[in-house]
Amino acid sequence: MMSFRVAEAADTPTPGASTAWWEFDISAVRALMESLPRDGPIGRELAERLITGIRVNDVNAVAAYLVGPFSGHDAMIGDSVGRFWPTESQVVLAELIVALVNDRPLHHPRSRGITSLMLSDAGMTVRLKQDATDIVEITVCGVIHDHRSRWSLRASEERYQRLIHHLPYALVQVDATPMDPIFAALRRDGVTDIASYLAATPALVQQARKIVRVTGANRDAVKLFAALDTEALIGPIGYLFAASPTTPHRLTIAHFEGRRSYSELMKLQRFDGEVRDVQLSATFPTAPERLDVTLLSFEDVTDRLGTEAQLRRLQADHARAARISTLGELATSIAHEVSQPLSAIVTNAETSLRWLSRDDPNLPKIEQLTRRIADSAHRAHEIVQRIRAMAVRHAPERVPIDINEVIDEALLFTRHDIDSRSITLLVEREPCPPLLGDKVQLQQVIVNLLLNSIQAIVQAGPKGRIELRTRADGHEAFVISIRDNGPGIAQENLDRVFEGFFTTKDDGIGIGLAICQSLIIAHGGSISASNHSDGGALFQFSLPVAAET
Repeated sequence: MMSFRVAEAADTPTPGASTAWWEFDISAVRALMESLPRDGPIGRELAERLITGIRVNDVNAVAAYLVGPFSGHDAMIGDSVGRFWPTESQVVLAELIVALVNDRPLHHPRSRGITSLMLSDAGMTVRLKQDATDIVEITVCGVIHDHRSRWSLRASEERYQRLIHHLPYALVQVDATPMDPIFAALRRDGVTDIASYLAATPALVQQARKIVRVTGANRDAVKLFAALDTEALIGPIGYLFAASPTTPHRLTIAHFEGRRSYSELMKLQRFDGEVRDVQLSATFPTAPERLDVTLLSFEDVTDRLGTEAQLRRLQADHARAARISTLGELATSIAHEVSQPLSAIVTNAETSLRWLSRDDPNLPKIEQLTRRIADSAHRAHEIVQRIRAMAVRHAPERVPIDINEVIDEALLFTRHDIDSRSITLLVEREPCPPLLGDKVQLQQVIVNLLLNSIQAIVQAGPKGRIELRTRADGHEAFVISIRDNGPGIAQENLDRVFEGFFTTKDDGIGIGLAICQSLIIAHGGSISASNHSDGGALFQFSLPVAAET
């Protein structure tokens, strides 16, 4: 790479390929450089320290135009390089000079491509000046594509850095450009399904953890990781995912597929060993942005998740209390349900004993009676199991269920109350695709809504009627509606029926409908209350259809 000098700094470079030339005096930091590894990485803070200690001996017109002050060439001579050199390539400059100085005795020139806000296809070469041990010549070649003032660009960059530094969440800058040639080679080889390729070649993700590097971090990132300073975060990204080893796999897929962003909930291990829950958000750059800056933000959601878990436990306790309260209201119906098989057991057992007491027992008849006893006992057991399922504390589960089967079991709880009050029950059902839900919780919702309708009808007088219907709402939801011919809901109460502890019953506590609403929302559905145009109250809730696998 040939360099050239332009004598007059006032000349303005023409658009196109240009070479900026510098001459630096490194004597003030030479000892520090010689103490560093020849080809080791240098963090941003150390790079700034080294660049600040280097002085400008001379520059050409291109360098003065691109990065010089308004007063031009002469104002740069003798000043610190850190005052002029662009921040985006300071680390590269420091690493190249350290490698050059420590390449004893040959001091071969060193070159590397760099990121520049003012040049495209930029590359930098450093060499020792002939017959000088402390003078380094720098050439930066590239195509000038931004003719704004270097100082306006620098001010913009500094505003960007200040913004990043003071953002109220942890943010790290990552250079993922080493993956670009790897991805390009994979595409040339015809790889399109990157997920399948990574499943067969897990070593690629391990390689990415080593070659993709953190190049910067803000103060909240230092705090989140319990690090001493920003420098502690600079290096390969592997440590970011120590507690979430599968996350790089998904990030690699998102990067290869050209997505603009990616987000997930993950575990993060701090430097002090503590593990936190964080929401990761990755933003991948696209041209003409700085392609070496992928941004990863980490929002600590540990406390929020803990609060949500506590709230879910509290809601589960309230739901269980509501179920037990409902079972109390159903005591008469439950007693009737249990008494039927028990009465059949007693009757069939007494008849069986009479047949056995005969001189010539009728064994086929006794066998028939014994089978009836067993069937009645099984029926009583099933009733007790349904009651127990409603009463016990259990962790909610989301499994594919048939809502029509849940409705059948709910009707078993309320059948006696409906029959004993001579209420006409109309049930119209459509075939239902599988819904993802908790059977006991949805059973609780239906039983509660049926009891509300029964109680409303009792207040209204004879000739009660309840209509229960199910229908598909497109391909993504299923709707269950329960309507009665009672007095309906007072207009002023329509917006309050789902409020906790709101009730119009003298002996009610007002948690039934509130619990119903929370259970339906937890299932990803919605519930509403209204008055039917023909009279009476109408409750409807919808549930999402389970996705096909």
